Amino acid sequence: VTTPRNVQVISTGNPVEPVVLGAQTSAILGDKDLTPPTEQYSGLDNGDVFGVPNNVSRISQVNPQLDPEQYGMDFWESLSGELVTIQGVTALGRQANRFGDQWVYGNWPVTGQNSRGGLTVTDRDSNPETIIVGSPLDGTRNPNTTKLGDSLTDITGIVQYNFGFYSILPLTAPTVKSSREPDLPSPANVKSKGQCNALSFGDYNIENFTPGNSRIPLVADHIATYLGAPTVVFVQEVQDNSGATNDGVVDANLTLSDLTQALQERTGIPYDFVDVDPVNNADGGQPGGNIRNAYLFNANEVRLYKPNPGSSTDANVVLPGPSLRFNPGRIDAPGVFTSSRKPLVAQWETLDGKGNFFTVNVHWTSKGGSTSLQGDPRPPVNGGIQNRNAQANVTGSFIAQILAQDNQAAVIAAGDFNEFATVEPLERFVQISGLQDLDVVSGIPEVERYTYTFGSSQQQLDHMYVSPQVANFVGKKDYEHVHVNTWAAEEDVASDHDPTVASLN
Repeated sequence: VTTPRNVQVISTGNPVEPVVLGAQTSAILGDKDLTPPTEQYSGLDNGDVFGVPNNVSRISQVNPQLDPEQYGMDFWESLSGELVTIQGVTALGRQANRFGDQWVYGNWPVTGQNSRGGLTVTDRDSNPETIIVGSPLDGTRNPNTTKLGDSLTDITGIVQYNFGFYSILPLTAPTVKSSREPDLPSPANVKSKGQCNALSFGDYNIENFTPGNSRIPLVADHIATYLGAPTVVFVQEVQDNSGATNDGVVDANLTLSDLTQALQERTGIPYDFVDVDPVNNADGGQPGGNIRNAYLFNANEVRLYKPNPGSSTDANVVLPGPSLRFNPGRIDAPGVFTSSRKPLVAQWETLDGKGNFFTVNVHWTSKGGSTSLQGDPRPPVNGGIQNRNAQANVTGSFIAQILAQDNQAAVIAAGDFNEFATVEPLERFVQISGLQDLDVVSGIPEVERYTYTFGSSQQQLDHMYVSPQVANFVGKKDYEHVHVNTWAAEEDVASDHDPTVASLN
């Protein structure tokens, strides 16, 4: 109502009792169970919020009848404009944005709950039972020190829909009651023995890593202490020597030297590195940054097998043996990795010559361009999925060529795949490549498979896959996701991703 006229005030100061979410109510809303659904967002998703194809219908056009007991979006829409109370509030991570918004859930049943109190994305379930806490109506500010699993005071406020999300505008800001302990996880128990039957492999997206930056000590400590100084570390988002300055520089030797030097100072291990420079501004990421995938390796344990580095424009090929035309070299195909990182493949041997293995370092197209899980398009747009499907085909086919020549070959593919294991690109990758998901092989519980926090959920974008010969010797304690960043306070965050480590034969 923009220009009301003849408004007559009948009474003021009437008490308003909020409805308590997660409880049975008999108030003005009638006798209802106000517990949010825990798996499905909308009836238009056909049972899978990550379903393909995306964006086949729109709520604004279909205008479906609400079913608040079945679908999360319908539940929150049925409460739009209502005064509600959330009791037993749990924070789902640090603040969601610069406005101080905070994702939470309350004292009601949830799915995907991990041991830290967060909610992990699982197959077809991205946690519709959560809601975002917006700006308090009295001008106070939400706490800016929240961490994953923190317990907050009860929240009373108004449910609304804005900017593609359902939120609650609290009457006043909540406060943090308690935090989970310990502050950070223990270092991984996975260790390298320096022999081909027990080498360790780490994986870490180190988020726009530049030379001389303040995060070098923290990243080095994560690798040295929390990952136990792996034999080989797959790293992604390594920027060139001038960082995000768009000056034509593509070499990253200074960036990688800073990190390997910091590692050597902490461990005494002579870490070395290999990478292949990209074409300037051709691989996505920050303009001028020229992010790329690289390997750090313990030169006392392994070396490249017959090194023959490829260039930024050389597409690698599997040769008889199997071996690689370029070692290391990049996997590429016309139009498939445009403005995206090309996988870096290498062949290695242990110093005693008894072990030989292949690695594929991945950083596929991002999810940029995705729509809100509570947005109008249904199923939501999963940005870049067609690119990732094509990249899965090419990367998987390259690996399949190695295994076609030697089905006993040891192959490890790891990195930031920018996708969930149960969504089409990674299902396709597994089918084509013949590799096995190390999370499944090692028996990590589904809700503990996370390396990243986005919105209301913990999720896994970083994965490690191994060939059958490697999988045959994987034990239940040979693989860990180390939550040094998803658990951390803002000032202790080194990257937006958690690292991972595995001991493999």
